[in-house]
Amino acid sequence: MKADNACILQTYKKMHMKKTFSDEDLTKNLSLYYLNRHLKKKPIEKYHRTIDESLLHDREKYRKKSEILLLNSFMHHFPEVKFENLTCESPDFIAKLNDKKIGIELTEVINHLEMKKAESTLNKMFRQAEILLEQEDTTKYRGVYFLEFHPHLKLDNPEEQQENILNICKSIKRNKAVGCVKSLRKSFHRRNVFITHEYSMNLFDELCSDKILELIEKKNEKFPYYDTSVDECWLVIVSDMNSIASRYTFIQDKEHLQEVKSPFHKIFHLENLCGNITSIK
Repeated sequence: MKADNACILQTYKKMHMKKTFSDEDLTKNLSLYYLNRHLKKKPIEKYHRTIDESLLHDREKYRKKSEILLLNSFMHHFPEVKFENLTCESPDFIAKLNDKKIGIELTEVINHLEMKKAESTLNKMFRQAEILLEQEDTTKYRGVYFLEFHPHLKLDNPEEQQENILNICKSIKRNKAVGCVKSLRKSFHRRNVFITHEYSMNLFDELCSDKILELIEKKNEKFPYYDTSVDECWLVIVSDMNSIASRYTFIQDKEHLQEVKSPFHKIFHLENLCGNITSIK
């Protein structure tokens, strides 16, 4: 067992400088979205191909692909929308709807800012554990693993992170929780190893309407610099429910959102788990 741990640690150290954004990360995100039966798969794949064929830098391609994934729920509510420009800036996308040219500015509302850094560290640990397991035996371990961790998980230094990666790998190999892992469940996937957070929610986890209003104010300031050739410009605010930093169960003081003043023609808030949408303006 010690030899096994030493091997994992040595491989981890070699991979520690792996770049933050990679095609594998996006593929994993897309595959996890595919588990959601609500995903409009064909248009997403088409839009991703279009982004791939563009002259954008790889990092920008990653960002654009991730953004269009967040708009999946939006496409369910507006199935007639056809995206014409996926690589523009200010606004993020240009689409056609009922013979109108619509600019779509996308932004994510973070509900738990203090969780953002921890989530980023966890995601990096997941990627490293996935690579280790695939290097050992992809066929044996392939699948999607949903992990829940014990409270007070230590993430502060590389040694603690390495220990957590060891425990993640052991849990998946033994099919039972080990060390920092509180529980795990597995879903079928025919190609690779994917590790993500178990979806759990505090029933009293509110999203304060002020956070949404602050985002709108920031976007209002940038409005004069957006493409003026569009007929309308819409602001779409997304709560990414796949992110532990963005999840929520209800919007606190939701009625305050109706008081908003903004040059945007329409403003929506949507969450990408059940696809609930709130029309703010």
